[in-house]
Amino acid sequence: MVESAMETRFKTFEDLETYKLARTFRKHIYELARRLPEPEKYNLAGQMRRASVSLTNCIAEGHGRYHYQETIQFLR
Repeated sequence: MVESAMETRFKTFEDLETYKLARTFRKHIYELARRLPEPEKYNLAGQMRRASVSLTNCIAEGHGRYHYQETIQFLR
């Protein structure tokens, strides 16, 4: 069976370049959150971590969608 060029480039969301960049971004955000001043660590740091995790989660969830428009919605 012949696979298309798109199928051979990636099979899971973890193979997507966007997902890899989002994971790197998340790691940088976690490091930045650790460096925040003490008064900001409890409010801002948690919000920054949740937002960075949400980014990778949306990419993963959008990749599993069957329709192109649904995938775009999650990537926005």
